[in-house]
Amino acid sequence: MIDYRLLQAMAAVLEQGGFERAAHTLHLTQSAVSQRIKQLEQQLGQPVLIRSIPPKATPLGQRLHNHLQQVRQLEAGLELSAHPDDLIIRMTVNADSLDTWLPNALVLADYPLVRFEISVEDQAVGLRRMKQGEVMACLCASNEAVNGGVVEALGVMRYRALASPNFVERFQLQSAKTEELKLAPCLVYSRDDRLQHQFMAEVAGSEPIYTHHLPSSEGFIRAAIAGLGYGMIPELQVKHQLEQGTLVDLVPGYHLDVPLYWHYWQMESPVMEALRKSVLQATRQALY
Repeated sequence: MIDYRLLQAMAAVLEQGGFERAAHTLHLTQSAVSQRIKQLEQQLGQPVLIRSIPPKATPLGQRLHNHLQQVRQLEAGLELSAHPDDLIIRMTVNADSLDTWLPNALVLADYPLVRFEISVEDQAVGLRRMKQGEVMACLCASNEAVNGGVVEALGVMRYRALASPNFVERFQLQSAKTEELKLAPCLVYSRDDRLQHQFMAEVAGSEPIYTHHLPSSEGFIRAAIAGLGYGMIPELQVKHQLEQGTLVDLVPGYHLDVPLYWHYWQMESPVMEALRKSVLQATRQALY
């Protein structure tokens, strides 16, 4: 049986960024907070905190912190919590959703003070953190539910292979010939981003040879407009550039649809239910 007083001490250190501020929040001495965390670690047989500045959670500490947040949410739903809005929702999402439709879905009228801690992962790998118990929800491309979890389809995000007109002319890509495509520089968001590889496999039967790694959604688009390379870009994010003609299709008519799914735990608290419904409403307007 976990002693939740000990978990609360650990959570306070993480949320407040240190032992002194945690002690002030809990109305305890700094020594008492330290002792509670040591007691928790003795019970579990392994550390829950990395004593850095500021302190960080170990993988076990992250799972315990996430568990405590779920308990807090359930208490808020049962009106057992004195501070129903003092909640932190940890979730992992793909960058392209965060840069387009997702922010509107995070505004919850019934929970105006809820806080979000969002980590950005590629669609294909974000579910790992859900499986490890580090987050309460996951937005990714996998439809495989984790143990104890539920998955709901949201729709698809459409990507197009885009480049600047100058880039197309410079590399003689007007007719999208296979050999010219192979030699054209490619923009890749991260090493987990395989959309460009899938595009090249489908239209040229090979992988990109020359790649630029640009871990910035805005920087990715700016680089494409500047003519640094071509890339798979969400149609939703560049409607204005397509209308202006600053970006054009590398292969006219080609698009790649990536499905998105919302993962959440079966024991869903009221605030997580409100978030899920808000996400569903936003995707009905934004996704295919």
